[in-house]
Amino acid sequence: MSETWVTEAARRTPLLAEAEVLVLGGGPAGIAAAASAAAAGCRVLLVERYGFLGGMGTAAGVTNFCGLHANVRGTMQRVVHGVASELLERIAALGGLNEPHSIFGRTLAQAYDGAAYKCAADELLLSRGVQLLFHAQAAGAALRDDGAIDALFVETRSGRRALRAQQFIDCSGDGDLMHWAGAPWEQGDAQGDLLYPTLMFRVAGVDDARAGEAWREVGPRMAEAQRAGRHHFPRQGAILRPMKHAGEWRVNVTQIRNAQGQAMDGTDALQLSEGEVEGRRQVRAFFDFLRSEMPGFEHAYLLEIAPQVGIRETRRLRGRVVLTEDDVLGCADFDDAIGVNAWPLEQHVAGDVKWSWPAEGSRGYNQLPWRMLLPQRVPNLLVAGRCASMNAAAQSAARVSGACFVMGQAAGLGAALALRSGSTPADIDVAALQRGLQSQGAWLGHEA
Repeated sequence: MSETWVTEAARRTPLLAEAEVLVLGGGPAGIAAAASAAAAGCRVLLVERYGFLGGMGTAAGVTNFCGLHANVRGTMQRVVHGVASELLERIAALGGLNEPHSIFGRTLAQAYDGAAYKCAADELLLSRGVQLLFHAQAAGAALRDDGAIDALFVETRSGRRALRAQQFIDCSGDGDLMHWAGAPWEQGDAQGDLLYPTLMFRVAGVDDARAGEAWREVGPRMAEAQRAGRHHFPRQGAILRPMKHAGEWRVNVTQIRNAQGQAMDGTDALQLSEGEVEGRRQVRAFFDFLRSEMPGFEHAYLLEIAPQVGIRETRRLRGRVVLTEDDVLGCADFDDAIGVNAWPLEQHVAGDVKWSWPAEGSRGYNQLPWRMLLPQRVPNLLVAGRCASMNAAAQSAARVSGACFVMGQAAGLGAALALRSGSTPADIDVAALQRGLQSQGAWLGHEA
């Protein structure tokens, strides 16, 4: 029997770059963190494993901003601003932004063109002087004696390299840096179950006139096809929406299980590999359903299968406060509010999606506290995005792009304030952070 470990020789890793603030991950949280820290005068390095920004929004083909709007006592209002507003303006200027569309008549979402998102994000960060390092897979961290992070190790086409900074922000989605740095984290609910991942795809060649409001018809047609034995679906109901360009629609319907029948774990290399193959099998099967059962889709063709399966949940920080489902559904306030989450609980459970909303007539959003970005250990680390400190149910809401923009912008400015004051992020003046966020155009969720 072979040994289960291979010993590597000790080596010295070349230092590739240094910055004041290093942001790991280029999704909504990472974009906002880098832009915010740079606007505050910091030298910022953003590290991204792909050759483009956008996170799951581009790499996983989400093509839809959720959580930017809230149903505030019966009126739809945009509640996420700041960095998000500038990014959306740049996407719109490239002709890649749809008007917001209704979700069950309860809130709004906003579709975009993925290529426009990539270009707009580049322009936004470069205009603020952010250094971008693409095609860099984070691989570990070096710690100082006091538990602070000294350097991030990355694997690049130039080989293994080290990146050094004074403040680090983990926007990786999977909490990679917080894990390597020794910050406490958890994964899954009380039973260890995760939200199910989805492989997104787009189709083109749709007759839009004949397709009509296909998003209303697809669920009943799926149910009928399954009852008749013509098709079988791993998940009931689909999100089927038209894109900016005529004849192009996006499809959110697959649900990826592992060999044990549970949600695939996106931090497990073997499960992730098997999940990509299973996702493409499900895409082909549902595409057959579209062409055979949905009017207007008879001559559609597969335009794109997303570069990777979309991961909703893996590791979550156990921070200085944990956001809960009661906070989301009860529209909670916090003294250290940094902005808002306006999305309901959207729990992707086995075979279905379970939605839970704040009460009718409520303000439709909860504030997000600064403390949910602060690890219990690791003094020069902030954690923003879907791996921030939330329990499993609350994470099903605040994992979406709107809340991630909010958390990222606060993390970037908080890191800058810590540098400026010579303190740690946990010790900065929260009132100064809040004033700074407002000066950057953010809205903290305080009702007039």
